[in-house]
Formats: sequence, C-alpha cells, structure tokens
Amino acid sequence: MNLAGRVAIVTGSGGGLGRAHALLLARAGARVVVNDVNEAAAAGVAAEIVAAGGKALSVPASVTDEVEVAAMVDATTKSWGGVDILVNNAGILRDKSFAKMDIADFRLVVDVHLMGAAICSKAVWEQMRARRYGRIVMTTSSSGLYGNFGQANYGAAKMALVGLMQTLALEGERYGIRVNCLAPTAATQMTGGVLAPEALARLAPEAVSPGLLALVSEDAPTRAILCAGGGHFARANITLTDGIFIGTGDDAAERVATQWEQLSDRRGEIVPAYGFMQAERELENAGYTEQTVSVAR
Repeated sequence: MNLAGRVAIVTGSGGGLGRAHALLLARAGARVVVNDVNEAAAAGVAAEIVAAGGKALSVPASVTDEVEVAAMVDATTKSWGGVDILVNNAGILRDKSFAKMDIADFRLVVDVHLMGAAICSKAVWEQMRARRYGRIVMTTSSSGLYGNFGQANYGAAKMALVGLMQTLALEGERYGIRVNCLAPTAATQMTGGVLAPEALARLAPEAVSPGLLALVSEDAPTRAILCAGGGHFARANITLTDGIFIGTGDDAAERVATQWEQLSDRRGEIVPAYGFMQAERELENAGYTEQTVSVAR
C-alpha cells in the first residue's frame, strides 16, 4: 500500500471521514491536497499531515463550483506535477421525509454529492487519460444502495454515484484509470443525529479509511462497491437474475405478475460486465442470433 510519489485530492477533508482519509493517504506516502469549503478546517488537517512528516496543501473550494475546482486542480498540478488519486468525499445532509422535503433541498443534496463528484472527476479526467493512470473513488451509501427513510435526496444522489462509477470505470479502463465506490458507515458530523451514541462510539472514521487505501493502491480493483464500517468490510453488487422469457401478447402483463417469483429467483444471477448485457440477453431470448446481437451492440 505504498503510495510514495502519488498525489491525492480528498474533497471535504476538513474533518470527519475526509480527514481520516487524508491522514492515512499521507501516512502511506501520498502528497495530499486537503479540500474543504471551511478554509480553517482544511488548513488544520494539512498542518497535521505536515507535522507528522508528510506533504500537504490546503485548498478551500466548493466542489459545485467549476471555476474553483479547476483552480484547485491547476494549483495541484503546478505544485506536484499532476493528480493521481481523487477521493470524492464532500457531502451534506438535508434529511426529511419526502412528503415534507422541499425540492430545493433535494436539488442541493444532488448538486453537492453527484454534480460535485462529476465536476471534480471531469477536472482530473483528461490528465489521468494522458498520463494513463488514475484512481477515483466515489462515496456512495447504503441509503442509496438499499434506501433509508427520510433520505430520498441523499439516497438518489448516492445511487447515482454508483452509475457514474460504473461508466467511468468502463471508459477509463484502457487508460489505466480505475474507479470504485466506497460506502462508509462512520461517526461524523453528518451521522451525529442519525445513529445512537453507543453505536457511533464503535464507528470511528479511521476504521473505514483502510478500505479507501485498497481502492486507490497500485493493485486497486475497478467497478467495486466496498462497504465499510467499524472495521468490517464487504462487497455490494448490482445483480441481474436469470429471468424467464414471457414474450409478447395480450396476456404478457398477467404472466409477468403470475410468474414474479420465477423471474425473481436469484439462483444463477450475474453481475453484468456492462449495461448492454441486459439487452443482449433479452435479444437472445427473443430468438436473435449471437451475431445479430453483436452487430446491434
């Protein structure tokens, strides 16, 4: 897990999980850009890294501001030659039941989590492609993967990050860019009102960050969703059941309903290598030849 010579940007790293990520990356040898909207908090974490013998810069910037993000990447490139690792960690909460949630709060959360990650990833994408190396981590959540009451905005944004990761991993593969998701459970300012105090005591952010290190190392996987909390680590997958061929006809809808258990049977389910695998299998079941399916793709 030696990251000597690598340059990492960690967004939202003025405290909490981002701070833990930044400190661990620095201990692994990376030069770290500590980014946060709170200038003093970012400077404090950068100072911690330097005091421990590491190298760090603090850059206050909002991940939703394209100009500020571009300036951050430019400053990093001028100082250290480029960006090898991007950790999209910045986020906010605006929890309410969907019935009580304002669309403005929905939009704000999606803007910070999803658009912020897209803006930051876009800012480093071309140089990573040119250098044929890159590691990008999106911070997803079990609230997006599985849902959580009162977090429609947060869950939607977090699941959208999985979709962004899936496509960027495919597009970046030939350029040595590996893209993954981390789904953390940690006691931070964001989770302070969500989990009980006794639970929070067991969920230190530092217990999550080793998983991040695995996702940005030289031998990192790609297109992985790693769930981490309290020192426990697990993989989540978006799967597709084998399904059944029902065909068309006047009774197709009724047959879908009556055979719901059969098409939901998880025995033999797969993790598709790409999105079009669904269409390929559907065409094959509809009687198209493999050659026809290949041409269609």
